[in-house]
Formats: sequence, structure tokens, C-alpha cells
Amino acid sequence: MALMAGCSTIRFTYNQGDTLLYWWLDAYVDFEGRQTDIAKRDINNLFQWHRQTQLKDYAALLGTFQRQLAGNPTQADLVNAYRELRVRGERMALRAVPEMTTLAMSITPEQIGNIERKFNSKNEEYRRKFMSGDTEKRQKARFKKSMEQFELWFGNFTGDQEKAMRRASDARPLDNQVFLEERQYRQRRILALLRKVQQEKLNREQTSAQIQAMLREFFGRMESPERKAFYDAYIDQTTKYILTAIRMATPAQKAHAQQRMQGWIQDFQALAAGK
Repeated sequence: MALMAGCSTIRFTYNQGDTLLYWWLDAYVDFEGRQTDIAKRDINNLFQWHRQTQLKDYAALLGTFQRQLAGNPTQADLVNAYRELRVRGERMALRAVPEMTTLAMSITPEQIGNIERKFNSKNEEYRRKFMSGDTEKRQKARFKKSMEQFELWFGNFTGDQEKAMRRASDARPLDNQVFLEERQYRQRRILALLRKVQQEKLNREQTSAQIQAMLREFFGRMESPERKAFYDAYIDQTTKYILTAIRMATPAQKAHAQQRMQGWIQDFQALAAGK
């Protein structure tokens, strides 16, 4: 589903997805020797599973979104849509455990250092984009990011609509520090797991169990005592913000969203058929 945010031509992007994912991983790990061939093989296998088993389901889910948009979606509808997407993300992550296990067992101490440096670099980039400057600058950066998504769905907004959306965006708390803390928490867990696998020479069964436990922890963190209130509030505020955009959208903008979703449905169906 994340492909939607990056490119309007899903079929082209998805068909290059195995290569793009390899490049992304290599930018963190810096693969060596046989790792390259094994990573490419495992990524290809994962994409084959995804194409054959998941894309028709994505098309059906988008059909549900289309029907809801044609009526008057409620906040409860949006919360349920979020949960449906989260279920699919967890399903894909757990399916990839065998491939993650192979990768984790091959990582060297030097490559763990590469990953840690990349994490730190991305964190600094996040700070520059979303945490530097005064409140106005940070709110503006957050608003710009959200409007890029809304325009992908609905097309262009008028000046008056953008002003109303900006007011709705600014009404939300600025939680960038919490999100940074959460990403750093995940990064620490990943690095600790990789070091444990490498230093203790865990076997495949042990490594797989460690990865599954970490993934379930990540997905379950939204229900953990220390973060549940924050995530509940975030989902409430975000779905209300999205509902503001839907309710102020003109018939033409809603038609644009319907056409956009229909194109994605057709793309998913074509990809599932191997096209």
C-alpha cells in the first residue's frame, strides 16, 4: 500500500520493486559476496508470494474504500480502514521472517556498524525536516507532507480549502519528538538483535524466534501501557483530520479520488495476473 504514496503508476513501480528493495537494503547493509545473490533470491521469492496471494485482497480493500467515499464515511470507517491496513502490514512482515532470518544470520559486525550509521543519518535528516526551527516551521513541514498525500488522492485544492486544512492540521499536537523516540526504540531493538545473533552464534530456529518476537513487539507496541494513550490519541486526531479533507472535497475532487482508486484496483488486478 505504501507504493501509492510514492508513484501514481503502481504497475511500473511494483514490477521494479524487487530491485528497489534490494537497493534500499544494500544502502543500509552494504552486501558482500554471496549475500548479494541470496538477498536478491529471497526478495524475489517474497515478491512472488506477495503478487500471488495479496494483491487481489488489496484491490478488494480499495473497492471498499471506494464505496465508503461514495457515501458519507464516518470516523469509525477510517479507524477500521487503518486497522485493516495494519493487519496487512503485520501479515507481510511475519511472512518475511524466513528471509529476515537468513539475512540476520549473515550480517557481520562491520555491517552492523553500517546499519547503525545509516540509522543515525536518517534520524538527523528527520530532525532537520520535522524538528528544527520554531513551531510555525514544524507545523508547516508537517502540513506540507500531509497535503502531498491528499493531493495524490483528490487532486489540487483551492486556496480557501488549503487554509481550512492548515487550521485543522495545526490543531493537532506536534508529536515529532515522540515519533523520533519510537523509531530510535525500534532501531535499538534491531541492532541489539543483530548483535545477539552474531555474538552468540544463534542457530536458525533461535534467530527466527527472536525476529518473530521483535516484530510482534513492534506491532503490539501501540497497545503497550507506555504508548497506548499516545497512539490512541494520534489515530483519533489523524482520522479526524482526514475526515476534514473528505468532507470539504468537492464532487469533482471526490470523482478524482474515485478514478484514482479505480486505476489502482485495475493495477493490482493486473499485477496479480502477472502483467
